[in-house]
Amino acid sequence: MENELRRLKKTAVQVRRDIIEATTHGQGGGIHVGPALSATDIVTALYFKIMQVRPEEPWWEERDRFIISKGHAYAVLYAALAEKGFFPREELLTMRAINSRLQGHPAYHKAPGVDMTSGSLGNGLSCGLGIAMAMKKQGIAHKKVYVMLGDGECQEGMVWEAAMAAPAKGIDNLVAIVDHNHYQSCGCLDEIVPLYPLDEKWKSFGWHVMEVNGHNMNDIVNKLTIAREFSGKPVCIIAHTVKGKGISFMEHNNAWHNGTCSEEQYAAAMKELDEQEAAIEAGMM
Repeated sequence: MENELRRLKKTAVQVRRDIIEATTHGQGGGIHVGPALSATDIVTALYFKIMQVRPEEPWWEERDRFIISKGHAYAVLYAALAEKGFFPREELLTMRAINSRLQGHPAYHKAPGVDMTSGSLGNGLSCGLGIAMAMKKQGIAHKKVYVMLGDGECQEGMVWEAAMAAPAKGIDNLVAIVDHNHYQSCGCLDEIVPLYPLDEKWKSFGWHVMEVNGHNMNDIVNKLTIAREFSGKPVCIIAHTVKGKGISFMEHNNAWHNGTCSEEQYAAAMKELDEQEAAIEAGMM
């Protein structure tokens, strides 16, 4: 297990490198780097430990599904898909560029491995619910639909309509993951529309709720494993994360909700990531 966790941590570092590379040198300009970095460890655990997918067969019918409902964090999805082998890593530099398969919000069937078009905030959980219901009817309910939501996105009414409907319909192959980094595009979540008590809200709608340190790989894998095996009701995982995680000058800094690194910032970020990988290899992280 120790070697497995080391592998996952190093993969997360590489995903972060690819996000920073695309942020700085991509053809499509600045990307939403902060929300992508807060989600990196969870997305890495999903694609490289928990989910069953086939890069050589992207539309395999019996695969697990992942929907990044906070579609502005597309960079983490594309970086994970490239690392997994769905398409060449070099293509990451085309994010948001004209005619690229990697558009500024993921588009279903445009890029291999993208399970739903997202970007209209609040829509992903409802779509995930529909997919989970269809999978039950098709006899593949043993596979899961994972939906990553932003915490700011949870201010949307459509989220709670789906949250009410899923338990009522007996849907237990659906896992909602809330990336709770406490920021939304315009500022601090707590100062705009607070969500507390977030765990009790989900519980009151009939979900099995767990909380996780969204940057502790051991905790992430343990909670996602429980969610994968859980039955009887849908699961919500509230992931406590840091916006901009992994790059010190981006962490807790909402100016990096969307932006482009200067060459100096790029060099500093890459140096930090190199140091993190060395610390992981040495067993210090």
